[in-house]
Amino acid sequence: MKDLLELVARALTDSPEEVSVSQIDEGDETFFEIRVSPEDVGKLIGRQGRTVRALRTLVGTAGMKLRRRLVLEIVE
Repeated sequence: MKDLLELVARALTDSPEEVSVSQIDEGDETFFEIRVSPEDVGKLIGRQGRTVRALRTLVGTAGMKLRRRLVLEIVE
């Protein structure tokens, strides 16, 4: 999942070299933090949050299959 998020984030941003995805496991939850340059935050969020909502849906669906709660956050 981490590799997929990194691939998608790099494809959406103008500065793909500044994209990093970290994974933090805490009990039954896994947090994914995507760090991008401040100029690319809007591109990753999308119009009215549609892009990030789609990514969160994808992550949540994968979490249901793994029986874990997966959370996606965007960090500047």
